[in-house]
Amino acid sequence: MEDDVTDAKPATRSRENTRARLLEAAAQVFAEVGLGETSVEDICERAGFTRGAFYSNFVSKDQLFVELAGSFISQQVEAVRERIQGLIEGGPSAHDTVGLVEALDVPGDVRLGVLLMSEIRNRAMRDADTAAAYLAQDQGMVREVGVLLDDVVRAKGLSLTLPTEEAARVVLTAWEGVSARGIIAGLPEQQLLELRAQEIGRIADLIIEHGPEGC
Repeated sequence: MEDDVTDAKPATRSRENTRARLLEAAAQVFAEVGLGETSVEDICERAGFTRGAFYSNFVSKDQLFVELAGSFISQQVEAVRERIQGLIEGGPSAHDTVGLVEALDVPGDVRLGVLLMSEIRNRAMRDADTAAAYLAQDQGMVREVGVLLDDVVRAKGLSLTLPTEEAARVVLTAWEGVSARGIIAGLPEQQLLELRAQEIGRIADLIIEHGPEGC
């Protein structure tokens, strides 16, 4: 029995590595040509695997891209969590929103993330399975950000003008909206990040309850 468990571990790691390489290859091809033009063959060729390896890990291309979107979101949430923790441990004064804005607005591959989520959303409007996966991811993201907001407002003695998950939804909607507009306008990455930080700053001022002294 012990040998069986030991043997299973390398197989599990190998499968995880295969999935990770397929996801990475899919992200690269998607960034170049878009979801509609990305084929299973393109992904396999880029990753160095056969179609059999692909279909032993994913039911379809749509399933892969929904998982890719979830992976991207998880990475963003983890980056926000780390910055929120830094804010809690030694951030700004209780009613200073600058640190909160910086923590919520994590630099990254903005174009890839927004394009991916936009195309997944469009696919979800036409396909029930994709819709179910997208909605589950979306609600999970709102809950995650809501937890992070709860952590920081409790630690810093702040209060929100909205219920936590509603505030999280407002932040996420603003983040994605300004990112999409910046991409459509062809803004350089740094300018897009600056614009997004300004927008999130305005949202933070609306969702954070300020004291009577205006701090």
